[in-house]
Amino acid sequence: MTLTATVADVHQMTPDVKQFRLVADEHRFEYDPGQHTTIHFETDGEEDARPYTAVNVPGTKQLVLAIKRYDGGTGSVYMHERTPGDEVEIEPVDGDLSVRNLDRDALFIATGTGITPLYPMIEQYARAGRGDARLLFGERDQEHLIFRESLDQLRAGHDRVSVEYVLSDADSEAWNGRTGHVQDHLENTLDELDHRDETDCYVCGVPEMVVETREILGTAGIDEERIYTEGWESDAADGE
Repeated sequence: MTLTATVADVHQMTPDVKQFRLVADEHRFEYDPGQHTTIHFETDGEEDARPYTAVNVPGTKQLVLAIKRYDGGTGSVYMHERTPGDEVEIEPVDGDLSVRNLDRDALFIATGTGITPLYPMIEQYARAGRGDARLLFGERDQEHLIFRESLDQLRAGHDRVSVEYVLSDADSEAWNGRTGHVQDHLENTLDELDHRDETDCYVCGVPEMVVETREILGTAGIDEERIYTEGWESDAADGE
């Protein structure tokens, strides 16, 4: 089943990420923050489809998607060519990634556009969570940090929400935060958790990071049943 949605507006978030607001007048989108829609399009006359996370609050007739353009990515190139007024075919929102328990502490770990499902999840946790939430978010440089202003506002407005950025290509004269990769800082972050054994961990990013982060979390004693990722990422890392 697909729905026809209209591109209402497009906003350039970073040099390679655009935000699209899609409106489907005949449909109300109900979903858990962190879940995704699937966009259908044609490539060389063949039907194709790609998943993208809804980053707005559910319960309305619109979806907001943040999509990074990859030169070789058929779905992202297709979407980056859309302009207001264009129609796109999408599926209702679904998926496995969502906050499992708002009563438990939560650790969110993201790199790049892996923040797109985790951003609405940590926003939900800030509103309704009853524990502590920490986000460890890795990017190349400050210019490419998606949702930075919104995340900073969440951190400033909620004492129990922590946000840490890690830049792999930081200008030392303009950045005094963490550098390297998120994996480099994960063990220290785990040591700072008050209830490590009862913390749910949500991970999304490039496949290699997801797999390595799973290993670090497991070595640190985090129960595998408390580690949640997008299902396709391990397969992608194995080359399947």
